[in-house]
Amino acid sequence: MSSLLHITNGDSLTDRLRSIDLKGDIITWREMLCEGKTLTNVGSETFWKTRFEFLNKNYKVSKSWFIEKTLKEYRSLCNHKQQDEIVLWFEYDLFCQINMLAVISWLKTHRKYAKISLVSCGKEDNTDKMYNFGELKDDYLVHLYEQRTELKQDDIEYADYVWQLYCSDNPIRLENLTDFDNYRFDYLSGAITAHLKRFPTIRNGLNDLENHILQLSVDQKPKSKKELVTTVLSDQGLYGFGDTQIDRIITTLKPLYHTFNPVRLTKKGKEILEAQTSYYACIQDNDAYLGGALKYNYLYNTESNRILKL
Repeated sequence: MSSLLHITNGDSLTDRLRSIDLKGDIITWREMLCEGKTLTNVGSETFWKTRFEFLNKNYKVSKSWFIEKTLKEYRSLCNHKQQDEIVLWFEYDLFCQINMLAVISWLKTHRKYAKISLVSCGKEDNTDKMYNFGELKDDYLVHLYEQRTELKQDDIEYADYVWQLYCSDNPIRLENLTDFDNYRFDYLSGAITAHLKRFPTIRNGLNDLENHILQLSVDQKPKSKKELVTTVLSDQGLYGFGDTQIDRIITTLKPLYHTFNPVRLTKKGKEILEAQTSYYACIQDNDAYLGGALKYNYLYNTESNRILKL
C-alpha cells in the first residue's frame, strides 16, 4: 500500500485522479450527508443504519447497492491504516463541505497520527463563477494538489466541532459560529449559511432553494420538468445538489404546479411565491431532518437572517 491516500468527493474525480496518475491509493466517499439525519459517530453501526434508512425511504436505495457502493468503500478506508498522509478532495458547495466535515471527524478519531491535507476548489479566477473539479483541466488539478493545504490540529478540532454542531438538534448553535476566518476552510462559512437557509422561512413556509425553484419556474418558463431540473442544477448557488436531489425537492412542491409540460404554477403557487399565504402547514414533514435537527421545528427569518425555534 502507498503511504499516501486520497479521499475524493465522487467517482468522476476518482477516475480523473487515476487517469493523471497521481501517486497514492484513492477512496471515494459516496454519501450525501447534507440530506437526512446524521449522527456524530461517523462510521458506527447506528450511523450507517440511520443513513441507509433515510436513503432507502427517500431515494429507493437498495441494501445491496448501499453495501456495494458506500459500505465497501468505507471498509476500504478502515483497512488503509498505514498512510502517512491523507489528502482530502472536496469542493466549495454545501454537499461537499458537509461530507468533508464528517470525514475529518472520522479521521480525528481513527487516524490520529496521519498528516491530513485538503485540496478544494471554488473561486479560481477573477470572475464570480465557482468552479467544481470537473470544470478544471488536468494540469490545474495537479497544481491544486501541489498547493494543497496542510490541516493543523486546530483545524481538525474545529472541523470536528462544526460536525458535532451540524448533528445537534439545535441549528441556532451553528448560526452563532463566528470564527471561520481563523481556520483553513475557505468555503465552510458559505456552506453553513446555505445550510441554515434550508429551514423554512417565516415569509411563506418554503426555504431558500424551494422559493428559488418556484421563481425560476416563473422567470425561465421551462418547457418540461426535465428542463426545470436542468435549470435549477445550473443556478442553485452554494448547494451543489445532484439531479435526483433537485427532482425530489420539485416533487414535494408538485401541488403548487398546474402542469410540468410546460412548467406553470397554480394560482396558489404564485400566491405562496409572492408571500400572500404560507405553505408551511402543507409541506411540513415531522420526519424531515437537516443534520441532527428537525427541519420544521425551526423557521428562518430572511430579514434578520436568524433562525427561530418554534
